Amino acid sequence: MKVMRRFLVAAIAALALAGCAGRPASGPGTLVDTTRGVAGPLREQGTLVPHEAIAPRGPYVLDTGDRLRVVVFGQEGLTNSYAVDSTGNIAMPLIGAVPASGRSTEALGREIASRLRGGYIRDPSVSVEIDTYRPFFIMGEVTAGGQFPFVNGMTVQNAIAIAGGFTPRANRWSIEVTRKVDGQLYRADVPLTHQMVPGDTIVVRERWF
Repeated sequence: MKVMRRFLVAAIAALALAGCAGRPASGPGTLVDTTRGVAGPLREQGTLVPHEAIAPRGPYVLDTGDRLRVVVFGQEGLTNSYAVDSTGNIAMPLIGAVPASGRSTEALGREIASRLRGGYIRDPSVSVEIDTYRPFFIMGEVTAGGQFPFVNGMTVQNAIAIAGGFTPRANRWSIEVTRKVDGQLYRADVPLTHQMVPGDTIVVRERWF
């Protein structure tokens, strides 16, 4: 019996070591895809980076799904709410499609003014503000995953609360965010306090045990 017991203990230990060897360590800021057990870039889903690398910096960058309030002072026919469409443009009277994706609201306002100045309005004054941010997405081990409106100043913890909180099987220390930065998708393991931006996709993983 003692020999058999020692054999079982040794076998269990070997299996545990093998499992650890096949699963890289996870946690905030690691270069690890803990859903697939591999490290390195997976370009079709986003390059893996430390979470600090995708922290919001600089002015907000527009993208498809944002809705904007464009005010052209003294021009009621041009002042309106415009959506950034699937091509990354907004469609305005007189000047047609204006590229918005990848620009700040200030840069877009300057572009609109420049186009209006080219034969339509002598000295246009243009203001662009965010009317509605594009939504964020959350899936995995949350009560009610899906698409939700973005609220300025949100953290990952706020997003999980909006989705009904964690399920009993959730790994609360293994949360992934996919984010577009400068036109490139990146993925990172993030802490609950990580600041979100519109368009983020959050995945809450399942516990292994």
